Amino acid sequence: MKNLMKNTLVIVVLFTALLANANTSLNTLNDVRKTVLTLNDVKQGDELLIKNVYGIILYKETIKNSGSYNKGFDLTELPKGDYFFELNKDFQIKIIPFKVSNHVVVFNNNKETTIFKPSIRNKENKVYINKLSLNLEPLEVSVYYEDAVSNDFNLIYSETLENSNSISRILNLDIQKKGKYKIVTKTEGRKFVDYIEF
Repeated sequence: MKNLMKNTLVIVVLFTALLANANTSLNTLNDVRKTVLTLNDVKQGDELLIKNVYGIILYKETIKNSGSYNKGFDLTELPKGDYFFELNKDFQIKIIPFKVSNHVVVFNNNKETTIFKPSIRNKENKVYINKLSLNLEPLEVSVYYEDAVSNDFNLIYSETLENSNSISRILNLDIQKKGKYKIVTKTEGRKFVDYIEF
């Protein structure tokens, strides 16, 4: 009787999650313990991860085909705790949290989030930095220049950009300092590293 109630609860939770989210859906297979993750608009090369609350990667897969992604996971065997799927795309990271308790998996669609990655590009000695920041999250920017002798990167510029939902900055690098630069950006607890050369 307890197993029947657990299985029914899992099906109800998964069905609710399926109805609540158009781009991400969760279904059950004949084996009630399996959760099917469906993601629309994925591209070849996107990465799908399952992480625990401490950021430890429990599962990692590189998407092989563009379009729709469907895969079954048995999440019920995970230890009690908070976890999340993370879809790492070119310009954004989609986070889908779930909780495991007593072999029951519960998804909370209200807590799904998207982190927009900063876009870094350069043209000659100009670096263009753009980021969509819907919740006005600040963006920390640090620019390092590679020392040709020691191969170490030395900090030459840092700034925190904030109070805008569309962050945009153009940095002019010293035309006399040709070589390799490392651009480190931090936002929403994430760190991104880009290298440019001119």
